[in-house]
Amino acid sequence: MEALSDFLSTLSSWVWGPVMLILLLGTGLYLTIGLRGMPQRKLGYGFSMMFAGRKQTTEPGDITPFQALATALAATVGTGNIAGVATAIHLGGPGAIFWMWVTAIVGMATKYGEAVLAVNYRETNAEGNYVGGPMYYIRNGLGANWKWLAFAFALFATVAAFGIGNTVQSNSVSQVFRETLNVPSWLTGLVLAAGVFAVIIGGVQRLARVTEKLVPIMAIIYVLGALLVLILNAGAVPGAIALIFSDAFTGTAATGGFAGAGIIMAIRFGVARGIFSNEAGLGSAPIAHAAARTNSPVRQGVVAMLGTFIDTIIVCTMTALVIIATGAWSSGTTGAQLSSEAFTTGMPGPGGWIVSFGLVIFAFSTMLAWSYYGERTAEYIFGSKVITPYRILWVIAVFVGAIAQLDFVWLVADVMNALMAVPNLIALILLGPVVFKLTRTYFNNRT
Repeated sequence: MEALSDFLSTLSSWVWGPVMLILLLGTGLYLTIGLRGMPQRKLGYGFSMMFAGRKQTTEPGDITPFQALATALAATVGTGNIAGVATAIHLGGPGAIFWMWVTAIVGMATKYGEAVLAVNYRETNAEGNYVGGPMYYIRNGLGANWKWLAFAFALFATVAAFGIGNTVQSNSVSQVFRETLNVPSWLTGLVLAAGVFAVIIGGVQRLARVTEKLVPIMAIIYVLGALLVLILNAGAVPGAIALIFSDAFTGTAATGGFAGAGIIMAIRFGVARGIFSNEAGLGSAPIAHAAARTNSPVRQGVVAMLGTFIDTIIVCTMTALVIIATGAWSSGTTGAQLSSEAFTTGMPGPGGWIVSFGLVIFAFSTMLAWSYYGERTAEYIFGSKVITPYRILWVIAVFVGAIAQLDFVWLVADVMNALMAVPNLIALILLGPVVFKLTRTYFNNRT
């Protein structure tokens, strides 16, 4: 087991190395240029389509466009927004946040392309539900010779879901409750498993109804809490913003408990944690957007791209500014502990509770959304008969994750995340011309 762990650790470092980060950023840049900056220019239009997408329509699909976005956000707004941001700053310095922003800006085009292709190439399954995502747009868009790549994505995503979207999340929640309230891990696991079961047993419609209410509430509470901390420390905010920009191009000198970081470290960890947070390019979000009630791939695409903007530009930035403005970033701590320390420093008393609330609710919502992703990828491999056994196995894994040591699971999930991105990025590059053509046709017809 130790040898296998060492191998996976080495493999993880390699698959998440410079080549993968260049591929992720390069794909986003390619799509941004091919779309002539449309995702960035049409941000306001995206928000108008999001609000319009709250209404029920008779267009084909299973859930509203807003519910599809909420489900995708439920998966991405998670521990990456709290622990991931803190880790990026700890390892890459404040300048890492600038590169996280860059990743998000080009990632908007990636997320847009994913959703456009997901709706354009979606199908209906044996139950009459709409299904889509990378495995379908690879098979239906690239043809029979590429079926092996579609299968590879589905396999990697099915395995990854039990890591990043399940056991790792329940483990984080049980750790928070154990350390702050002395709640036994088995009890946390039992409650989480029951909560997840109650939602996912009702299928995508019930899941979407829960996420469309839960996601806005959790995001608003967390962002308002962070804003309150920043208001209380308003004098330090301009300096924090200036530090992000200056350190992005000069590196960060050692200070306090911070060991210092060069420009390369800032870029590496800013990009890596940005991708970990918003999942642009992994191929997970288009699985949710494929179920949206819409007859326009482009209209759903402009809604989908908001997920990256909200997740990274808004939520991650709030965490980062609190960590930097309070001075906690140079303390030497990292992960969720650093975020908690920053909020507590900035607002003694309730500050730490904001982080605990965020971790628990974000993790719960992630388990819901990733259950759907994994269910759809497993269905692609094994057929509709796998859905009920899969849901039962998912609930069991929630409990196991809460009580187990997950170092090995973390490694497997990390590797599978990278491996599922590769088939998706290949498809996005090869099917880029389809995205460009659909986009031009849609906006030309509007004018």
